[in-house]
Amino acid sequence: MSIETDIKQTVPFQSPYHRVMVNLMYTSNWVADSQMRVLKPFGLTLQQYNVLRILRGQHPNPVKVSDITERMLDKMSNASRLVDKLVAKKLVLRTECPSDRRAVDVVITDQGLALLKRLDVHQAKWDVTQGGKLTEEEATYLSQLLDRLRA
Repeated sequence: MSIETDIKQTVPFQSPYHRVMVNLMYTSNWVADSQMRVLKPFGLTLQQYNVLRILRGQHPNPVKVSDITERMLDKMSNASRLVDKLVAKKLVLRTECPSDRRAVDVVITDQGLALLKRLDVHQAKWDVTQGGKLTEEEATYLSQLLDRLRA
């Protein structure tokens, strides 16, 4: 389906650049909504999932909250608040950094790792059903174009 059909636009876009920006925003929201539906049964938000994946990538090493903030996909997220919620769910541990008492170290728990392992199965299914609409070459090319757009 075209972006014009999806948003019920009858007037042509001002330019191809305007069309691609609207299409990117619409598609980003579509992907986020689709991912939220995967995460909802597990009691996670997209931002919490992002934090868990960051921590898994560094496991078993601790990560400072400030480093989590830098790596977040959603730069408007409050990493400290997200970590607090994940601590309450016993998915991460928060400890005082031994080298800097003002900093806080965060590590993913075994329970957090197990949850991500279960989610990996659902993510793989999503990759096939939704991402599979593109070939691997198309997905690679699209990623390259998006990287170039942000450069």
